[in-house]
Amino acid sequence: MDYTDLYIGGGWHAGAKGERFDVLNPATEEVLASVASAETEDADAALDAAEKAMKDWAARTPRQRSEVLRKAWELMTARLEDFARLITLENGKARGDAMGEATYAAEFFRWFAEEAVRADGLITHAPASGARIIVQHKPAGLAVLVTPWNYPAAMGTRKIAPALAAGCAVIIKPASETPLTMIALMPLLEEAGVPAGLVNVLPSRRTGALVDHMLHDPRVRVVSFTGSTAVGRKLLRSAADLVLKPAMELGGNAPLIVFDDADLDLAVEGTMLAKMRNLGEACTAANRIYVHQDVAEDFTRRLTEAMAGLKVGDGTDPSVDVGPLINAETRDKVSEFVEDAVAKGARIEIGGKALEGKGFFYPPTVLSNVPETADCVHDEIFGPVAALQTFTDQEDVIRRANDTEYGLVAYVFTRDLQRGLQVCERLDYGMVGLNRGLVSDPAAPFGGTKQSGLGREGGHEGMLEFMETQYISASW
Repeated sequence: MDYTDLYIGGGWHAGAKGERFDVLNPATEEVLASVASAETEDADAALDAAEKAMKDWAARTPRQRSEVLRKAWELMTARLEDFARLITLENGKARGDAMGEATYAAEFFRWFAEEAVRADGLITHAPASGARIIVQHKPAGLAVLVTPWNYPAAMGTRKIAPALAAGCAVIIKPASETPLTMIALMPLLEEAGVPAGLVNVLPSRRTGALVDHMLHDPRVRVVSFTGSTAVGRKLLRSAADLVLKPAMELGGNAPLIVFDDADLDLAVEGTMLAKMRNLGEACTAANRIYVHQDVAEDFTRRLTEAMAGLKVGDGTDPSVDVGPLINAETRDKVSEFVEDAVAKGARIEIGGKALEGKGFFYPPTVLSNVPETADCVHDEIFGPVAALQTFTDQEDVIRRANDTEYGLVAYVFTRDLQRGLQVCERLDYGMVGLNRGLVSDPAAPFGGTKQSGLGREGGHEGMLEFMETQYISASW
């Protein structure tokens, strides 16, 4: 079956108005599929189905919920190639990147299968009153999940798995650029034993109206969003009307600091991971790369050589390292960042110009001598451009690294573990990679400070985002 419709109540629906929209392959600009576009009437149907399904699901034992999630992990792991290919087709990322995402996405089902049985409570004796304090965690209620286009599988499973582990039903609104992967996940969840109506998928071109409508339904108690800070602010305003529980994973402006004593081989390897994973189209991507003046020339040469070794092309070709960006708007914004930086004094070491022809391709690019006034220093590049700056003083680089409204992730490279940990603690970021260019892990609490979001995904904390803490005072 060609799954391109809305998934509501365990069945496929063309939508209340029968409207559809096209999903493009960013490597060829050809239409991959025409997908149903949900309206508010469809959202109401999904909420009805979710409400009905949650009553039974929340009453199941944690072990019963765990076994379903474990089965989902097994099934997805057996089909990683299929999901990776679909991710590449609609998102553009190269096959290796897509396989990495598919594996990462599946792992959330296994992790939260294990966490489902660990919503531990507490019984203690109140020191003053003598009463017993009983604390337990209960499913919060229906959850609306809004996911971005840059990780079509992982950003969905990172929300679905903990919600189901907690006992909640969900309605997921995938990005309109990349809805196919999440739709394709639904038959797998059926096979794993997820009850009809517990997970519903509503692709739509009317995202704002659709999500706002759901956030004003009193049955909804949680909204979980991954995307830009600007959109996150709008959702928080809507969520405030009914005082919903928000989980927000928003934008970033990640600094990467290479000290003079760093292992440069490791630093370059880590920078390539932090910068080029998912073509730089990630909120965790290294956006500002600060290199100590004493090693800047050597580091720049090594990084440029590594970038030069990457092959650009259609990600379905296994030999390709770098696929296209998601759309023309993203490619053009990356071009503008580079042009602005060069106009202000930056030097192009490699790349620096969008590729001609079909597809939204931009080559791996290294910019050195990037000034503080460059636009790319203050905004997410969201593309394969490494913007290098230099520093000589530790206090100064910490100040510069923290000088942003964002606080998602930072990276530090140094052989001196004491200095590394001291610097990590002073960086105002929710996550720090110390001598590592990759921090995302299903077992770790992913999230940021400041305007990079609220709450955490993954780890034990990820399930608690979908639960409410109840306290009972008793005497016996």
